[in-house]
Amino acid sequence: MSTSSQSAADGLRTDRPHSARVWNYLLGGTDNYTVDRRMGDVILEAFPDFADIARLQRAFLARAVRFLAVEAGIRQFLDIGTGLPTADNTHEVAQRAAPESRIVYVDNDPLVLTHARALLSSTPEGACAYIDADVRDADAILAEAARTLDFSRPVGLTMLGIMGQLPDEDDPWALVDRLLDALPAGSYLALSDGTDTSDALNRAVASYNANSAGSYHLRSPERISDFFHGLEMVEPGVVRTSAWRPDPHQSPVDTLRGHAVSGVGLKV
Repeated sequence: MSTSSQSAADGLRTDRPHSARVWNYLLGGTDNYTVDRRMGDVILEAFPDFADIARLQRAFLARAVRFLAVEAGIRQFLDIGTGLPTADNTHEVAQRAAPESRIVYVDNDPLVLTHARALLSSTPEGACAYIDADVRDADAILAEAARTLDFSRPVGLTMLGIMGQLPDEDDPWALVDRLLDALPAGSYLALSDGTDTSDALNRAVASYNANSAGSYHLRSPERISDFFHGLEMVEPGVVRTSAWRPDPHQSPVDTLRGHAVSGVGLKV
């Protein structure tokens, strides 16, 4: 086994649930282990709608990236907290609209990175790159991303479900500021996270935190909105995830689903 393969194997914690693999299970994927499925079932028993949150957040990613590529003309994307590949990944949505789009994925789970490198291939006109880095290490992320992205041109920064993995004491708001500071005017932030507005969801997440390798931190919609301070919000602002620019075929009832909020903001 090569050094890099050994390192990846060492990082694969199969004895404890991992958020990316649990999320994959909730989305109906197969890239997970027994321990992840058990944790997913515990979460679903406490909060049966949790799988719905996962699906709605994934749908928001597609809508947000489509908006950035088609309406905002963004051709570069920095996707932090990639998660395991599913349908309509960032580069697929972006390059469907603009084949020359360049995408950098960032994650620190060896399984995610292995699958990303194997499955997420770019169009010939564009580019895909993958960075093994912790979300807290903004400087390393930016330095590596600069190998693929031109930071003199606007970038779409996507951070879905990743800020909730940082506790308040890590000051995730300062982290987002640091990343945005490196991007030029005309760049966008697309961010989504779970809210603390449901007692049942709070109990489910507490159970996850007590048994997993990581932890998740639900926040109020107001605190999540703070990630966008200083940005010009794209309509309809920070709203329930299912209500952010819903697809035309989506029923009005569907826009009331889920316990997460999302938004897209423009750096001016």
